[in-house]
Amino acid sequence: MPITTSSINHIRLTVTDIERSRAFYEGLFAWPVAIEMPADTPEDDQERYAFLYGGVIYNLGHSLLGLRPVSADSFDENRTGLDHISLDVASPAELDVAVSLLDLQGIVHDGIKDIGDGFILEFRDPDNIALELYAPKTPK
Repeated sequence: MPITTSSINHIRLTVTDIERSRAFYEGLFAWPVAIEMPADTPEDDQERYAFLYGGVIYNLGHSLLGLRPVSADSFDENRTGLDHISLDVASPAELDVAVSLLDLQGIVHDGIKDIGDGFILEFRDPDNIALELYAPKTPK
């Protein structure tokens, strides 16, 4: 009998500089922080937050995305592991807004591409992790 799942619970990305990555993700997305170690956590209570590895977890509404500062390596989608993360937006108009925000922040992107059933906008985070925004041609 197969394992039955209903959605992705969370994805955690390893990053080289947590402050730089937080500034990038928080500057682009309005994701609320789901959990991070409070700044005033007493040293004897910090073990409770060890699973965060000094990072942060964001609530995307239907799943979680975490950042974990551990890697001194650089991302390469041609190695085993993550290829890219694709995030839904509601409409092609939201992709236009995203292009403006990326341009304003100096983030390189490939422009909006028509992929048949929808449109995508591809760009990368500070660690070169490939990100994509997807908008359906017909609103859901």
